[in-house]
Amino acid sequence: MKIISFITVMFFLVATMNAQDLKQIKLPTPNKTKGASIMKAFNDRHSDRAYAPDQLSQQDLSDLLWAANGINRPDGKRTASSCRDFQEVGVYVILPEGAYRYDEKAHALTLLTEGDYRTAVAGGQDFVKAAPLSIVLSADLTRFDGTINESTKLMASVDIGIVCQNINLACAGLGLATVPRATMDQATLKRVLKLKDTDLLLMNNPVGYPKK
Repeated sequence: MKIISFITVMFFLVATMNAQDLKQIKLPTPNKTKGASIMKAFNDRHSDRAYAPDQLSQQDLSDLLWAANGINRPDGKRTASSCRDFQEVGVYVILPEGAYRYDEKAHALTLLTEGDYRTAVAGGQDFVKAAPLSIVLSADLTRFDGTINESTKLMASVDIGIVCQNINLACAGLGLATVPRATMDQATLKRVLKLKDTDLLLMNNPVGYPKK
């Protein structure tokens, strides 16, 4: 009986640890000396719609998300500029096991919804489902001093475009494949990512290693 109880306790502890690991993925410190020069990244940047099935390494994912919109200064400012430093752009990662939000301060992924939602990102384009992950970009329009109008939507769109370009150039410099897209199942992703009506869901990037 004692042996059975011990096994039961150990199973419970392992299951709990696995659940905690799923809820937050702590990323390794970004390697800021890695990758090609900025001019080579510009030269190599192109849209790629074919991906190897391999999952990205934790280091490559860390480097990519930091480059996209990570914190690069002690005052909390980002690698991507934003209108009046409102920092309204949210970076979300769709993995086979779940949908996550990138927490820039903790440099970690926080689980929002379990399950594989790459089909929702694909929006009918099958090549997207072959990518091991997708990055989805949305903007919280309430960050603009609570003012939501056509002007703030335009500025949010510009800021999302800046983060998207960071992703494209980072992929080129890190040897990753991607393509910027706007097509997606908005209703499903808004639910999965727990977005509000005041969030502007606009762009996504499927990402993977180049298919050989």
